Amino acid sequence: MAHRILAVALGVIAAASQVSAASPERTAMRPDPSDSADTRYCLRVEPATGSRLEFVRCWTRAEWTEQGVDVDKEWDKEGVSIIR
Repeated sequence: MAHRILAVALGVIAAASQVSAASPERTAMRPDPSDSADTRYCLRVEPATGSRLEFVRCWTRAEWTEQGVDVDKEWDKEGVSIIR
């Protein structure tokens, strides 16, 4: 009986953790072309050769464009936050 209760409890915890992983803040925070020119978009950047450390850079839309990055396309994969 105790094993059954433990299995149910672990199942509930696992289901709840998956629901919380889909953060509503992440989906609500989307790049908007109407943001000001000073708005910074924070994206994950590939680590330098030989390093495993992941970097997050926060630049304006214009600065990302200079680097050849389309914020709207990369946001879903690499987006972290927006500083408005």
